[in-house]
Amino acid sequence: MDTLSQLRQELEQEYQTTKKFFERFPEGKNDYAPHEKSMKMMPLSAHIAEVFGWPDFIVKTSVLDFAAGDYQPTFLETREQLLQKLEEDYQKSKATLHEISEDKLNERWQMKMGEQVLADWDKYGAIRHSLNQATHHRAQLGVYYRLLDIPVPGSYGPSADEQEM
Repeated sequence: MDTLSQLRQELEQEYQTTKKFFERFPEGKNDYAPHEKSMKMMPLSAHIAEVFGWPDFIVKTSVLDFAAGDYQPTFLETREQLLQKLEEDYQKSKATLHEISEDKLNERWQMKMGEQVLADWDKYGAIRHSLNQATHHRAQLGVYYRLLDIPVPGSYGPSADEQEM
């Protein structure tokens, strides 16, 4: 099975869908959240954008240690910055997935908090998890859009606002 070509294709599809969402990001609503426990809209969107850089990071490392400060959230202020971050991180991961061999996907990768192992996958599993994160958080963003009466783009087919495929 050629898992690399499948990952490349999925990364491209998720990028195209996410780009449609970000093109509708409402300026002036960065701090909107539908509930006090919800992330604010721009930090949520910035997180979605940075997820597109995770395949590159995963391939080039063997561990992400939150306690060591390996992850610092991205702070963005405008739709333009959001689209730029998405594009940059997507291009990095796309290039990386074209440069590696299938064997690289079998190497181990961990997510840790100091000595505590939070997750332990092969790199393929870690990349799959990251793409799932993009989908999960983009669905959250779709709820924010619906509550703000912003047309929600279709993701895997039509939406109530966008009937074409």
